[in-house]
Amino acid sequence: MSLVSFVVRLSALVALALTPFAAATSPANADTGDIYVHAGQNFKPVSIAVTPFTGDDGADKIGSVVANDFGRSIFLLPVNPSSFPETISNPDARPNVDAWKAINAQFVLTGRVLRPDNDHVTAQFRLWDTATGEQVAGEQYTSEATNARRVAHMIADTVFSRVTGEKGFFDSRVVFVDESGPKEKRRKRLAVMDMDGANVKYLGGGETLVVTPRFSPSAQQVAYMSFGSADPRVTLLNLETGQREAVGNFPGMTFAPRFSPDGQEIIMSLSDGANTNLYTMDLRSRATTRLTDTSAIDTSPSYSPDGSEIVFESDRGGSQQIYVMAATGGPAKRISFGEGHYSTPVWSPRGDLIAFTRIKNGSFGIGVMKPDGSGERILVEGFHNEGPTFAPNGLYVLFFRDSGGTGGPKIYMTDIFGHGEFLVPTPSYASDPSWGPLMH
Repeated sequence: MSLVSFVVRLSALVALALTPFAAATSPANADTGDIYVHAGQNFKPVSIAVTPFTGDDGADKIGSVVANDFGRSIFLLPVNPSSFPETISNPDARPNVDAWKAINAQFVLTGRVLRPDNDHVTAQFRLWDTATGEQVAGEQYTSEATNARRVAHMIADTVFSRVTGEKGFFDSRVVFVDESGPKEKRRKRLAVMDMDGANVKYLGGGETLVVTPRFSPSAQQVAYMSFGSADPRVTLLNLETGQREAVGNFPGMTFAPRFSPDGQEIIMSLSDGANTNLYTMDLRSRATTRLTDTSAIDTSPSYSPDGSEIVFESDRGGSQQIYVMAATGGPAKRISFGEGHYSTPVWSPRGDLIAFTRIKNGSFGIGVMKPDGSGERILVEGFHNEGPTFAPNGLYVLFFRDSGGTGGPKIYMTDIFGHGEFLVPTPSYASDPSWGPLMH
């Protein structure tokens, strides 16, 4: 469902704004600056007070979702409500900025929730900069009441962007593999959820084993690998219609699918005997193109955001390492040169980084490096981390971790600087996350 029919932005509340929201393309507070510049060793998150939203039923829910979003953002730090110096009864009035500055709140968020009828909800917010005492953002949203959480995520995205100068990421979804049952007989089925773990929906009953789901750029399709009665196949699932179809009729096993940035092609691996090579398929004509032709195992391909290059893993040099080549094929350049084995590369939507899994001395690290292989840094390390996927703004990475024993994998989130780590709650065990694009 499109945003036009899903959520309507009625108006930017600029009538009372001292700084029009439409002009807010840079960070609101000069002391915060671009988070890329201020994300080093002296990094300090921006403190923001999310005051209780006033109004009708649903006010507490929307306000709490916004606060929880900020609490998971790493770059924004919600102020503890127990220290709030005043109760906001009129969210349109300027708060006592001196009192909020005294508790080190750099921003104050006020808002209200209205129910124009039984089926709809309207949410308004205003963001106040305590350094200037000015309102620096304000907006109003109306939605079907069942979609109130999405409205909260959209508010959080707007505020995050206004404060940090970066795009938001809260109004997005994650497709993953839900795992249940005993370890020796694990049931794996496709599922999709909000990025914070809410609104889990199952995309099948688990009759067929599935792995490595990947969102399309439009978030309307998912490509995944399914194990049926025949050879494992790359399958496409339309999330709106529920229709499934196998990609091609290859003689061997196809796996590790990813969409091209324009969503018109799928790149995948095809196993033929001892060799595994990369192929693309045009989803309109179903024409296939072979990209690699070696005696090695080439797999886990991922496009650069502009579609001009591909990063993939290969053992052509004797061990699993990461290579980059043109999207049309040709010579490949190795970019991973640290100790250990490198796998599961994925290109950031910003184009500036490639995330990967590194296995070294039995330890599994999730890291990032520049596309030329420089600037490598490990974000998390331990047993057993795998399968990174970027947030739509390129500032965060989801991955899954299986700590071993009789348990199972769970999904975690960290930022690309390694400042923090959060568990993403899921109903049962979960693996193979793929972070979709922003929904608005």
